[in-house]
Amino acid sequence: MSEAEGPRSREERKRDALHRLEHDPDVWVATADPQGVPCLMPLFFWWDGSFLWLSTRPTNPSGANMAGTGTALLCLGTTRDVVHIEGAVTAFTAGELPEGVADAFTAKGDWDPRESPQRYDWYRVEPRALRAWGTVPELAGRLLMRDGQWLV
Repeated sequence: MSEAEGPRSREERKRDALHRLEHDPDVWVATADPQGVPCLMPLFFWWDGSFLWLSTRPTNPSGANMAGTGTALLCLGTTRDVVHIEGAVTAFTAGELPEGVADAFTAKGDWDPRESPQRYDWYRVEPRALRAWGTVPELAGRLLMRDGQWLV
């Protein structure tokens, strides 16, 4: 989007956010431990149409923090095209995964955490709030989802 075109409508931003969820390979994942020490890491993800699925070792700060707090903040895009998601996290071991999740995750990125010699767990992120904006004119109306429900 160029500033000359003006701000995108909320409907356009929702469409663009969904496109990023379906096509972007990685997402920035922000977590904190129980003492509030932050951690920011890029992780590969798969969007199933309702949830973002992540995989990392349970001993990594991101995995431990998501399992411990049940929350994460995720960001897609660039500083001029942001998709910001507040999510509720549920942790799964490989054996607990719903059928088809690991295969779909692997098909998206040609990486299968199940084949790692180290243990990888899985984290399902349910979007509870989603904001999308580009430049300053789009700050108004950037909240597109609240309490897990689309507002547009």
